Amino acid sequence: MAKYLLLKHYRSSHEQTGKGQLPPMETWTPQEVDDHIAFMDHVADTLHERGEFVSGQALKPEGTFVRFDGEGKAPVTDGPFAETKDLIAGWMIIDVDSEQRAHEAAAFLSSAPGPGGEPIQEWIEVRPFLEREAPSVTD
Repeated sequence: MAKYLLLKHYRSSHEQTGKGQLPPMETWTPQEVDDHIAFMDHVADTLHERGEFVSGQALKPEGTFVRFDGEGKAPVTDGPFAETKDLIAGWMIIDVDSEQRAHEAAAFLSSAPGPGGEPIQEWIEVRPFLEREAPSVTD
């Protein structure tokens, strides 16, 4: 088994799918939002039943970037911020048998419904966890 991070990217432009512009979620009907969230729960439940779900969470669009800028300097900045055309909307951690299975799970997640109930085909970034051997203990 290997762990993968599935990053759920919201992009307001769907040029690569031929769908044109995806309207911002705040313009969706309450039912469309509920259906979308219910589908995310369904994906998590399905992966949990298969023993593959580890964790997941939706994210708010606001946030800050932080970096070390030297001793005695304030670390929090007011930017840069992600452009609205590409925003990480949430993440899921899965533990699966292969990269192919991780891709299958990501494609399932990507089929979430949007406006009108149509799959929004959002981008899901699949990132494997760095695996390091635990240090051996010797007497």
